Amino acid sequence: MAVLAFTLGACSRDLIFEGNQYSSPMTVNQIKRLYEARDACLARNAVPSDTGNSDIAGIAKAVSLACAPETDRLIVASNPDRDPKVTLAIRNDTEQRALVYVMRAPR
Repeated sequence: MAVLAFTLGACSRDLIFEGNQYSSPMTVNQIKRLYEARDACLARNAVPSDTGNSDIAGIAKAVSLACAPETDRLIVASNPDRDPKVTLAIRNDTEQRALVYVMRAPR
């Protein structure tokens, strides 16, 4: 038992707890680039709401749908197990970020 504890203690925490798909620096960099591409798309497509009469959430939804290809590539790269919870979390994150970009869009 002591040998097992020592062996595990000698390993890096990152190697033990980090998912196998994320232990590769190339995968981490790819996912980072895909997040950047998605965010750049959201920023490009965000339009300001008109004097408070527009449904900001509706505009954000349209912006997030315009960036669906970027979001889908991000989901495929970061969710190799196709976990629906991860997919939903990324889609929700995209909609939240789209909302922020719409609210910050220059008028």
